[in-house]
Amino acid sequence: MSKFPVAYIDVRASAHATEDPDRVLSALRSIIPSELIDSVVFEKSSLTGHHGNPITLFEARIKEKEIAQPVFERLCSGLSILDKQLLRDDLDRHLESGNLYLRLDKQSAYLKELRLATTDPIHLRIHFKKHRREEVIEICQKSGLLP
Repeated sequence: MSKFPVAYIDVRASAHATEDPDRVLSALRSIIPSELIDSVVFEKSSLTGHHGNPITLFEARIKEKEIAQPVFERLCSGLSILDKQLLRDDLDRHLESGNLYLRLDKQSAYLKELRLATTDPIHLRIHFKKHRREEVIEICQKSGLLP
C-alpha cells in the first residue's frame, strides 16, 4: 500500500482496584513497537466504579503515521490466524463507519502476546481514512489483519 490507510488509532484500558496500574500500562505499551514506546503518551484519568472502587483509565490517540503504521502492522502480524478468522466471522460487531474495534487480552499483552478478548480488555479503535465497509475489509485483508 503506497498511502497508509489509517487516520488514527485509539488505545484505551482501565486498571481496576485489584490491578497494578503499572502492569496495565506495560500491557498497553506492548502493542507499540519497542523503538516507539517513548513516542506515545498515555493520558491517565481517575474514575470511580459502580461500588465506589477506584479505576485508573489510560488512553492515547496515535495520529502520527510514523507511529500508527508500525502499531497497525504489529496488530496485523501479532494476532494468530485463529483470532483473525474469529474477527472475520464476527466482523459486523467490530466494523462501523470506517472504524474497526478490537479488544485485546490485557494479561496476554502484558506477556507481549496479542490475543482477542471480551472480558476486561484493552480497547482499540482503528479509524480508517476510507469509510465504506468494502474498502476497509479490503485494506484489512491486504494488510493481513483479516484472512
